[in-house]
Amino acid sequence: MTDESLDREFQEAVDQINNHSEPFPADFLLRLYAYYKVATNNYEQPSSRKPIINAFKTNALFQVKGLNRNEAKRNYIDLVNNYFLYRK
Repeated sequence: MTDESLDREFQEAVDQINNHSEPFPADFLLRLYAYYKVATNNYEQPSSRKPIINAFKTNALFQVKGLNRNEAKRNYIDLVNNYFLYRK
């Protein structure tokens, strides 16, 4: 897969998540969050008003430490595709 096609597929997965109106499970959102942050090179600290949420987000980021941008994009895409494939 070329970088361009990976970027396009990643953006489609992001759009699919952003356009979805039903709530997602918390663990799913944390994995999406971590992959998205790595995929977009956004290493800002979590900034929720609730310290517990920041702790969960920080932990999610720690778990994906070492992934490169393309791996994070692929993982994000796979996570989104599997969620919509198997949810019922």
